[in-house]
Amino acid sequence: MAAGGRRRRPLRYQSLAALVEDSQWPFLFLVSDFSYGTDEYDGEGNEEQKGPPEGSETMPYIDESPTMSPQLSARSQGGGDGVSPTPPEGLAPGVEAGKGLEMRKLVLSGFLASEEIYINQLEALLLPMKPLKATATTSQPVLTIQQIETIFYKIQDIYEIHKEFYDNLCPKVQQWDSQVTMGHLFQKLASQLGVYKAFVDNYKVALETAEKCSQSNNQFQKISEELKVKGPKDSKDSHTSVTMEALLYKPIDRVTRSTLVLHDLLKHTPVDHPDYPLLQDALRISQNFLSSINEDIDPRRTAVTTPKGETRQLVKDGFLVEVSESSRKLRHVFLFTDVLLCAKLKKASAGKHQQYDCKWYIPLADLVFPSPEESEASPQVHPFPDHELEDMKMKISALKSEIQKEKANKGQSRAIERLKKKMFENEFLLLLNSPTIPFRIHNRNGKSYLFLLSSDYERSEWREAIQKLQKKDLQAFVLSSVELQVLTGSCFKLRTVHNIPVTSNKDDDESPGLYGFLHVIVHSAKGFKQSANLYCTLEVDSFGYFVSKAKTRVFRDTAEPKWDEEFEIELEGSQSLRILCYEKCYDKTKVNKDNNEIVDKIMGKGQIQLDPQTVETKNWHTDVIEMNGIKVEFSMKFTSRDMSLKRTPSKKQTGVFGVKISVVTKRERSKVPYIVRQCVEEVEKRGIEEVGIYRISGVATDIQALKAVFDANNKDILLMLSDMDINAIAGTLKLYFRELPEPLLTDRLYPAFMEGIALSDPAAKENCMMHLLRSLPDPNLITFLFLLEHLKRVAEKEPINKMSLHNLATVFGPTLLRPSEVESKAHVTSAADIWSHDVMAQVQVLLYYLQHPPISFAELKRNTLYFSTDV
Repeated sequence: MAAGGRRRRPLRYQSLAALVEDSQWPFLFLVSDFSYGTDEYDGEGNEEQKGPPEGSETMPYIDESPTMSPQLSARSQGGGDGVSPTPPEGLAPGVEAGKGLEMRKLVLSGFLASEEIYINQLEALLLPMKPLKATATTSQPVLTIQQIETIFYKIQDIYEIHKEFYDNLCPKVQQWDSQVTMGHLFQKLASQLGVYKAFVDNYKVALETAEKCSQSNNQFQKISEELKVKGPKDSKDSHTSVTMEALLYKPIDRVTRSTLVLHDLLKHTPVDHPDYPLLQDALRISQNFLSSINEDIDPRRTAVTTPKGETRQLVKDGFLVEVSESSRKLRHVFLFTDVLLCAKLKKASAGKHQQYDCKWYIPLADLVFPSPEESEASPQVHPFPDHELEDMKMKISALKSEIQKEKANKGQSRAIERLKKKMFENEFLLLLNSPTIPFRIHNRNGKSYLFLLSSDYERSEWREAIQKLQKKDLQAFVLSSVELQVLTGSCFKLRTVHNIPVTSNKDDDESPGLYGFLHVIVHSAKGFKQSANLYCTLEVDSFGYFVSKAKTRVFRDTAEPKWDEEFEIELEGSQSLRILCYEKCYDKTKVNKDNNEIVDKIMGKGQIQLDPQTVETKNWHTDVIEMNGIKVEFSMKFTSRDMSLKRTPSKKQTGVFGVKISVVTKRERSKVPYIVRQCVEEVEKRGIEEVGIYRISGVATDIQALKAVFDANNKDILLMLSDMDINAIAGTLKLYFRELPEPLLTDRLYPAFMEGIALSDPAAKENCMMHLLRSLPDPNLITFLFLLEHLKRVAEKEPINKMSLHNLATVFGPTLLRPSEVESKAHVTSAADIWSHDVMAQVQVLLYYLQHPPISFAELKRNTLYFSTDV
C-alpha cells in the first residue's frame, strides 16, 4: 500500500465483531498502520495521515502474498477449535532468508513505533486517575471510587503489560541481529490478552459512566475533554490534546492488531527460525481469544448480515439532497445489498469520533419507484431562485480570488482558513439548492421520500443499482435498535465518498478544472439491439453539480445512428464530460409533472475525465465511450477562455460576421442588423418554448452553414432558417455577437459598467447604468434594446423552456460585455481568474437591464436627469 493511502477509522465496540469478521475490511490497511505506527486524528474527527517518526527506520510495508485471507477471526483461519493455524506461505529454509529477515525487521520497527504511541495514550488516560482517587476520600469528591474504577477499569493492567513488552522488544529491534529471537515476547503478550476480555465487557458501561459524570460535574468534564498525550520521542509535537472518550477506545482498536502483526511476522520468518513455532503459538492464542469475543457478542453480528445470513455489502453511497418537511437537507445515502439507508453526519466535537445518525431505512424488498402518475399527486418541487444561485457563485468566485491573493502575498494561515470556511459555506448552499431533478422512492409499507439531483445521470445510476439488487430473492425485515446502530456505524468504515463534493474540500494541488470552450463532435453509436429514435445529451460539471449543455438531433428508427454533430460547450472549472444516450418517447401521456417533460428512456450513459494535458491541444482528440454495451464515438478539443476572448476584425469588405455593427447597419440601411432580426423572429416563432433555448448548444456544422449564408446574403436565407434546427439558429445569433470586432457594449465603456454594477446605492446605480446606455453608439444601443425585449419574452415562457432571466443573462452577459485584450492582460493572471474577476459581473450587468422596466430609446435620449459627465 502506498504511503499516501487513506486510512480507515476503526469502529466502536458494538461493531467489533464486524471489524474482526467482515471480509470487506482490507488486511492491508491495518498492516500498513503498523508500518507508520500512528493512530492520530485531527480535531474535527478526520484522520491525519502521518509518516514515520523522524529517525525511524520504518517504511510502508507491502503485503505481497496473494493468498492471504482478509478475514481475521479464528473461524476464518481455522483456529476456533484449538488447532494450530495453517502456516502462511512462509519462507522455506535458506530461500530468500536475507530478504525475509529484512522485512521482518521493518514489520517489527513499525509495530514498535505504534506501541510507543499506544503506551503514551494509556499514560495520558491514567494521569488523572490518581488525583481523582485522592479527592474521592475528601469532603468534595469529583468522582466516587466506584465511578473511577468503572471508567478506568483494567487500564493500569493493560498499560503494564504493554510497557513491559515494549521495554523488552525495543533493544532487540534497535540492536538488530538476523538471528535475534522475540517470539517468546509475543507469546507472553498473547497469553495476557484475557485482560482485554474484561476491558471489552466493561467498555460500554465505562463510556456511559464517563458521559454521565461529565454532564453532572463541570470539573470532570474539563478533565475529560482535554487529556494531553505525549508525542513520540523523535516527534516535534511534544503533546496533543485528546478526549477521554477517544482514549478509552484505543484498547478496543488495539485488540485486533496483535493478530495482524503476527501474520506478517510469520510470513517473513523462515520456517527453521527459532521464533517460528513461538509466533505460531501466539497467533493460535490470539485467534482463539478473538473467537471468544465474537461468541459473546454473536447476537449483534446479525446487523452485518442479511436476513438470509449472507454478508451485507455496501454497493453505492453518495451525498444527495433530500426534501424533508418542505426544506432541503444534505444526506449521505448508503445502498447495501438488501437495504437503502439515509443518514446524516453528526457534528463531532474536538477529539470525538464522527458518527452517522440514521434518518430512515427501507429494505429493498419493500422499496418501489412511483409511476409518473403517482409522482403527479406528490407535492411539487419549487426550484431555488436563479438570482440567489448566481449570487452564491459570485461570492464563491470572489472568495477564491481572495484566497489566491492571500497565498500569493504569503498571508496568515488563519486568514486563509477563515476565507476557506466562508467559501465552503457558500459552496454548501449552492450544492444544497441547485439540484432540481426529482428522484422519488416509496416504502410499500409506509411513506415516500424525495431526493433532488442535478443530473438525470445520477438518477439513472441510483435507480439501476437498486433495480439490479431487487432481481435477487430479497426478504423484508425490521432492524432492531442495536442492529441499526451497528449498520449505521459500519457506514463510516465502508463509505466510498468521504467528503461533500465542493471545491473547498480539494487539495491545493488538485486541478482547478478547465475554463473556456470544449468543442465536441458526437459522431455515431453502435450496440443497440433494435431500431429506435435515438439522441444524445452532453453534460459538464460546474460548481460541484452537472449541467446539460448540448443535445443532438433525434435519429429516427435506426440501430446505428450517425449524428456527426459538433457542439461548443462553455466550461466553468469543469473536470468531467458526460454523454447520455436516450430513446425518444413521443407518447404525450408520459409527461413528468415535476418538470413538465416527457420521460425519455436512458439507453446508456458514460463519463470521462477532462484531463488538461490531453484536452488542451489544438488538434481534435477522438475517443469512444462505452455504456451498457453501447459504444458512442466522439471527438473533442479545447479552447481556453483567454484565447476565446480574442476578437479579430474581419478583413473582408462584405459579410456581417466580424464586421463592425455600425458598418452593417449603414450598409443595410437598418437600425438592427438583419441577422439579429431574422434569428430573433425565428426563435420567437417556433423556439420560444424549446427547453434550454440559448443554453443548449446547436450543431456546429449547422451554425457554420447559417453563418456562410448570412455572410453571402444568400436569397435562400429565409427558406434555410425555416428548415434549420432551432438551437442552431439560437447558436448563430450568439456567434454573431461573439465575433463582433468589439463587444456590443464596447471596450471603452467596459470598466465603467464594472464600476456601475458594483454601486450599492440603488439611485446612484440607476443613474450610472442608464447614463452608460446613453453613452453607447446608436446602432449598438438600438440593437441592445431590441435583444433585451426579446430575451424578456423568452423568459416569460420559463415554466416551459426552463430559461429564466438569470439563465439568459448567464448565456449572453459574457458575450455582450467582455474586457478588451489590454484590460484582460492588466487585471487577469489566469483563465480561471477571468471567470472569478469578470464573468460574474458581466452576468450581473445584463441581469440588471433584463430586470429593469422597459427602456425606450427615445426617452433615454431625451432624459437629462442622468449624470452627464464623460465616462
